[in-house]
Amino acid sequence: MSRRVVRQSKFRHVFGQAAKADQSYEDIRVSKVTWDSSFCAVNPKFLAIIVEAGGGGAFIVLPLAKTGRVDKNYPLVTGHTAPVLDIDWCPHNDNVIASASDDTTVMVWQIPDYTPMRNITEPIITLEGHSKRVGILCWHPTARNVLLSAGGDNVIIIWNVGTGEVLLSLDDMHPDVIHSVCWNSNGSLLATTCKDKTLRIIDPRKGQVVAERFAAHEGMRPMRAVFTRQGHIFTTGFTRMSQRELGLWDPNNFEEPVALQEMDTSNGVLLPFYDPDSSIVYLCGKGDSSIRYFEITDEPPFVHYLNTFSSKEPQRGMGFMPKRGLEVNKCEIARFYKLHERKCEPIIMTVPRKSDLFQDDLYPDTPGPEPALEADEWLAGQDAEPVLISLKDGYIPPKHRELRVTKRNILDVRPPSGPRRSQSASDAPLSQHTLETLLEEIKALREQVQAQEQRITALENMLCELVDGTD
Repeated sequence: MSRRVVRQSKFRHVFGQAAKADQSYEDIRVSKVTWDSSFCAVNPKFLAIIVEAGGGGAFIVLPLAKTGRVDKNYPLVTGHTAPVLDIDWCPHNDNVIASASDDTTVMVWQIPDYTPMRNITEPIITLEGHSKRVGILCWHPTARNVLLSAGGDNVIIIWNVGTGEVLLSLDDMHPDVIHSVCWNSNGSLLATTCKDKTLRIIDPRKGQVVAERFAAHEGMRPMRAVFTRQGHIFTTGFTRMSQRELGLWDPNNFEEPVALQEMDTSNGVLLPFYDPDSSIVYLCGKGDSSIRYFEITDEPPFVHYLNTFSSKEPQRGMGFMPKRGLEVNKCEIARFYKLHERKCEPIIMTVPRKSDLFQDDLYPDTPGPEPALEADEWLAGQDAEPVLISLKDGYIPPKHRELRVTKRNILDVRPPSGPRRSQSASDAPLSQHTLETLLEEIKALREQVQAQEQRITALENMLCELVDGTD
């Protein structure tokens, strides 16, 4: 009698567990907008959730430690004039988050380490370039201040947030609505899925589609795609009979899938969350009450089912903590933030180990908060892998770092100031645009000073009234 050989893997026994009730975030009015994004973004400092808001779009940002019931008057991040559709934390600055909205703009926000007294209404910068709703955001994994946005105008724009400039605009590659966009590990390629049922691999700096596959999944419902550590593409989609399906593809040979598995019949789009350190992909369907997870390896059948975490309540969205935000002394290899109708519940994925010492086989060096390249270097053609850090002694998020935006004066064509500037250029008068900009800045500063003076006068009057009252 032949014995079945069990596949060797340290992740075979990964199990999921919901956090205790007092570790959840209660009384949050999660957005009801019909949009297939995760509605939640998390980093080692903050949890951000898109919420219901009258007269515009808003999201709430909570320090991770602020669990329990959230006050109904807790300050929100408000500034969009229509619903927020996607949010994404900057991987190189834990205090910076980008938001995309139905109002066609992208806004980038600086979140203070302290709890603000009132709503945050002023973004660091507003990026305007799309003509329709913006539904997808994705920061570059290795270059500083490089942000990708994709809109309902079927255009992908890559921005330099530090200057407010459009670095690249990919506007003739997708004939229909873009469903998902993902960078590879060093940010040299993009994988996109589109309503035209085509999976594309794009080199954004060359402006070329380097590989494409029509009908990677034959159904009409939206597809999702992520790059794996091995350079393959993992996809989720639907069969012609509306069964959910997952696939693994080699971009060098798109003819046949490396793996293709049917799963179940459901309408919810499967959102894939991929961890390159363990090569585990977690599938969370909107409206599902479970998280399925698979290990991707080089051995057939290549995509190995591990387990399913099930709960009673369906999920409205899901946040995925970066590796540096996990508790390594508890052998935690992933943490999700599951959105319910009125709360957010952490779900912890753990590898059972008897020892509480650091398990270096579970935690290889992982991308840290330092960028490997500047935006200009990446645009010029340089590539670099992420700057890795060890988690052996745990990770302590750096203190508040401010994102400074220096808008380049694109209408002023004078040479840059400095030793190389010619004599004639140095004598040239300021352009009309520069004068207008300076006058506007002076006017804005005067208004700020005036507002501060009015505030001081009001506080002095209150102080006088208090003193008179005590007398």
